[in-house]
Amino acid sequence: MAEAERIIGTPDSPEGDGAEPGQSSCPDGQVGEGARPRGKRRVAVLFAVAVFAYVIDLVSKLIVVAKLEHHAPIEIIGDWLKFEAIRNAGAAFGFGEAFTVIFTLIAAAVIVVIARLARKLYSLPWAIALGLLLGGALGNLTDRIFRSPGVFEGAVVDFIAPKHFAVFNLADSAIVCGGILIVLLSFKGLDPDGTVHKD
Repeated sequence: MAEAERIIGTPDSPEGDGAEPGQSSCPDGQVGEGARPRGKRRVAVLFAVAVFAYVIDLVSKLIVVAKLEHHAPIEIIGDWLKFEAIRNAGAAFGFGEAFTVIFTLIAAAVIVVIARLARKLYSLPWAIALGLLLGGALGNLTDRIFRSPGVFEGAVVDFIAPKHFAVFNLADSAIVCGGILIVLLSFKGLDPDGTVHKD
């Protein structure tokens, strides 16, 4: 809990950004008026990445439903990689199909946390990572809300089917890539506000 509070901080509090009262910090060590515009640019990157990930996921699913569902799989690399339309009521990669509503609520909670964290974002790598998470979460949440069998119980459209692996979609890929990047940034000690911890 303490680690989460250190990373997220208190957005409206100068102390939460590691600066003295009346000052704001930025990842280059600059303090003053330049910090806020720099933070806004990072937030813009976050939402640009999120929109890109969301749009390509949405477009790919629309194409799969229109052209591939109820048809034979398309072989991309022999048996090693196919495009096959699957409706998945569970989490990423088909886990937990009995908990669709719970996964929907988790996705919504992730979006809220990212939106809160964006208020004190000054790190470009974190902006990219959170943008991937946000776009992927929104992509699958859209399926949960608008696809059958009902609101908050909709099945996600998966179609990327590697051999000996679960079928997934581009939203899942964005979430995994964002999560891996966050782990790497955490190991490096880089916080979303741009500060670096040498633990």
